[in-house]
Amino acid sequence: MRLYHAPASPFVRKVMVLLHEADAVDRVTLIPASGNPLDPGTLPVDRNPLGKIPALERPDGPTLYDSRVITRYLDDLLDARLYPAAPHLWDTLTLEATGDGIAEAAVLMRYEAHVRPEATRSPAWIEAQWSKIARSLAALEERWQSHLAGPLDMGQIAVGCALGYLDFRHADRDWRATHPALAAWHAAFADRPAMRATAPDA
Repeated sequence: MRLYHAPASPFVRKVMVLLHEADAVDRVTLIPASGNPLDPGTLPVDRNPLGKIPALERPDGPTLYDSRVITRYLDDLLDARLYPAAPHLWDTLTLEATGDGIAEAAVLMRYEAHVRPEATRSPAWIEAQWSKIARSLAALEERWQSHLAGPLDMGQIAVGCALGYLDFRHADRDWRATHPALAAWHAAFADRPAMRATAPDA
């Protein structure tokens, strides 16, 4: 299998954390890919018409894309057991969607500030994206602590990667200051070997 990969992407990181947790990193060849909505660069537009990563070439069918599709596929293939059976599955999927939503809004903030031409940037639009993140952080602080403290699943991994991306690209927002329980959880979760091995550094 071949994974189109950029270490700074929180969505790629989700896939890599799963591979590390399943002790299966050697099952996948990493293909560097980079670009943005204004310049697709080396993004695999021939494999994923949306021009996004991660994208996973597999031997038994078309290329898979969207991180949630890839993680479900790899979880099944590798018997990683990071998606529980129903009824707990629905909580895991909702938590994963929350983490992915935080990451998506944070990436859009990054694009607005660093990719869009300066004359067309919208501070109000950036703050609208942050409001999504702020509401999600509040929900995680108030309603999801018991799940976050439970057995490892892809919901936790998605949230961990999203919070790591906030630290990486939006550290000035200091999300920890108003979310002490979530901050304590993330400090411990970020120390997992799979999280340390996949932390972005550039």
